[in-house]
Order: sequence, then structure tokens, then C-alpha cells
Amino acid sequence: MLTPLGDARARVLHHCHRLPVVVVPLDEALGCVTADAVTSAELVPPFANTAMDGFAVRAADTAGATDAAPVRLGVVGTIAAGTAGDLPVGPGQAARIMTGAPLPPGADAVVMVELTTTEDDVVLVRAEVAPGNHVRRAGDDLRPGDPVVAAGTELTPGHLGVLAGIGRLEVAVVRRARVGVMSTGDELVEGPVELRPGQIRDSNRRALVALLHEAGCEPVDLGIVPDDPARIAAAIEAGVASCDALVTSGGVSMGDFDHVKVVLDQLGEMTWMQVAIKPAKPLAFGTVRGVPVFGLPGNPVSSMVSFELFARPGLRRMMGHETSGRLVVDAVADEGLHRHPDGKVHFVRALAAWGDDGRFHVRSAGAQGSHQLSAMAAANALAVVPDGSGVAPGGTVEAILLGTGV
Repeated sequence: MLTPLGDARARVLHHCHRLPVVVVPLDEALGCVTADAVTSAELVPPFANTAMDGFAVRAADTAGATDAAPVRLGVVGTIAAGTAGDLPVGPGQAARIMTGAPLPPGADAVVMVELTTTEDDVVLVRAEVAPGNHVRRAGDDLRPGDPVVAAGTELTPGHLGVLAGIGRLEVAVVRRARVGVMSTGDELVEGPVELRPGQIRDSNRRALVALLHEAGCEPVDLGIVPDDPARIAAAIEAGVASCDALVTSGGVSMGDFDHVKVVLDQLGEMTWMQVAIKPAKPLAFGTVRGVPVFGLPGNPVSSMVSFELFARPGLRRMMGHETSGRLVVDAVADEGLHRHPDGKVHFVRALAAWGDDGRFHVRSAGAQGSHQLSAMAAANALAVVPDGSGVAPGGTVEAILLGTGV
């Protein structure tokens, strides 16, 4: 009996509990989720300053200034960024000022350098300016008590910048998930070794480690484990002892040599599902010693698609995220996406691009076999084709955008 996709995902999410809160340096916080709200305790910027290079003036002194009739002001000195800016500007005077420097006493505006000409200690101002021109007021960005980052926020580079701007060097976040990854199978080898009959190179583990990095996790490479129940059991025990979750690849189908299934049934509380999707129909999920274990299929494409649909949302929930982090859009199927009814939702490896009509467009990325990893590598989206005869050319299809290559 096939398990509906929604039911399988709900089962995964139910057992993926939020990890503890830790305090980390800003340099390690990108992509993490804040545990608490952060407010500003100070003005940002802390003082009025200039937005560009030019001359600090009294705006009233520039009245009537034009290219043909510039105003002549005496230059009292120069104010550089990082100085106190305590150089008074009186009537009929100006101070040369650099971007970010404090606005000096007496001045209430800045004339950009392109609108001036200097002659010794005199500046000719060729435009009239209003009070506040090119001046960034104290507290223009933040004032004491203003919210900086809400609780539950996924930290972006901009968030880290604003936190640094209020003097924060650390932030409390939900801890990253430490996730062990292992491939199983006697047929697997690694590296540029000569393949013996029946052997293949392990691609799944490398792809899964990369997907974990992309999801914001801390991957732990547990290597290749041969088809030996005792060694599989030892690897799983070691993995759950040191990790927050475990991802395995291979050995979760119904064959006589799928030892992972047998071992996981002995060690944990597992559910073995045939999910109503293609590819990635077989899925094992459960817990061993309370640690979530994702048993993904061995076919390379199935492994990656299964990760996207189940492991990624589950692991991100553990790290405090409310979504999988993948953008889902409606797209135009340029060439049509044909299929036959089989009771499953098909996930077509696709190429997505933004069209001149203001919509996303998708087309097949190539061969769709669950072993054909090259099309998965070329794809930047998964087109979600529901059960039936497919999507006609020009029809609308839901697409999951993968990564940033769209």
C-alpha cells in the first residue's frame, strides 16, 4: 500500500524536535534561527554624519546659489571620518567633510563636492541646499528599544551586519543539527580506483553531505559501510551516539540483501514506507535511541529527491526553521511534462528560468531515470506533476526551486 506524500512528511516532522539554544559568534550564525528577540540599546548612527564627500555648511548661506552666481564661503578646515568633528562652522563658513564624518557644530547641511569649486581657502557653492541635505541624523536607522531581529528569524548577512552595528558579537540561536551520513553496500568504492566487476563509485554520500551543508546542518561523514549486519549496527550505534540525526543511503527496499532494514528494525522504532512518489518511493524513517534516522533509497536521484522532500524539512525544523527553505512557484511547462497515471506524484528534474512574461518557465533537464544523476546535476528545480496524464505544453505546474541557480 502506498503512503501519501503528505502523510509521510507529517510522520517525519512529528519526530523532528527542536534542538537546544546556544550562543554563537556572529561569524558562525549565518543561516541559524534566533532564539530571542534582539533590540537596540543605542542610536544607530550614533551621531549626525554626512552621506557623502563635500562641504558642511549652514543651509541659509547657500540661498540663491547657482552655476552662474555661486556663493563664496570661507573654508575653516577638514573633518575626516573617525574624528570628533568639533570644528565649528559659523555664518559664511564651510568645512570640507568626508563621507561618514560627524556634522560639525553650526552646520546643518552638506553640499556634495561635485557642486563646488575650491580656490585656496574659499569654496564656491554652485547650488542652493536645504537643511538636512545629505545628512544622516543620529538614530536615523535605530533608536534605543527599536527591534533589530525578531525571535525565530533566519539570520542573513544583513542581520549579522545590523547586530554588529549595535555592538553584538554573539547571538543566541537554535543549534545547528549535527547529522551523520553513511552509504551502505558491498558494491560501493570511492575515488579513482579501478572498478572490479559489479562495483560502482559512491556518489550519494558526497551529494548528501553537500545537501546538508546547504540546509545549514553540520554534516559528519561516516563513510561507506559494507553489507554486513554487525558492521552496519556498529556504524548506526556510533552515529546516533554522536549526532542529532542520521542519514543512510541504500538498503531500505524489500530485497533479501537490504541489511539496513533488518538492523534498524532491531535497534530502533522504524516505519518503512512506500511513498506515492516517483522517484524515491522507498523511505525508512524512525528513531534509534531517540535520534531521528532517515533511511533514503540507494539510487542517486532517489536519494537526493528523498532528502529534499523529507530530510531537509525535518532537519530544518530541528534547527528552528518553519519551512524547508525551498521556494515553491507556479511555472509554465514550456514543452509539456507527459506521464502515465500510476497513483504517484512525479518529481521531474527540470530547468527553471524567469521569463519575459513575468513568470517562471520550466522544461525537463534530461533523462529522468532514478539512476541518471547527470540530469539531477543539471536541474535547478523539481517540477511537481500530479497523478494523471501530465501537463500539456504551456500548462501550469508547481515547481520547487533548488539552490540559487534560478
